[in-house]
Amino acid sequence: MSRSIMEATWEPPLTKQKKPRKADERAVQEFQDLLRSSGLRSTAPRVAVLQYLHDSSEPSSHAELFEALASKGFDRATIYRNLMDLAEVGIVSRTDLGDHVWRFELKKGVAGTAHTDEHPHFVCIHCGEVACLPGLAFEVKSVKGVPKSVSKNKVAVQLKGLCDNCG
Repeated sequence: MSRSIMEATWEPPLTKQKKPRKADERAVQEFQDLLRSSGLRSTAPRVAVLQYLHDSSEPSSHAELFEALASKGFDRATIYRNLMDLAEVGIVSRTDLGDHVWRFELKKGVAGTAHTDEHPHFVCIHCGEVACLPGLAFEVKSVKGVPKSVSKNKVAVQLKGLCDNCG
């Protein structure tokens, strides 16, 4: 039976950010320019979604975004449509971490965000906490018989275990 071989190298994870970074006026202008260069109009809900994702240190669900942005007068449907639009043009990535909940994060390095296009995530099997692992790199080597998506590195890597709070 053929299998793919995965090798990992690990660098210590970045310290988890406790306080969100606040987007300054320059960042807001970058968000607006990014939206326009991607063919989208720069609207208040889109900029608010980008600001929230920029300030967040981990992927966020639609429910989390709605809860955070409801006070600004944005409804669930507006936030959902904007998330889908942003994902469609490649500004944000949409990831299912196995719990059937889409989580979103900035895909491009916008306004100082540290995210890379592709990186693995850690999911706590007890509390469900999700953390980005940008310092963890995997090299996938395909062998005969594995799906083409593996040989083209079109795979998502997810690590599960107990987080520091639950471990």
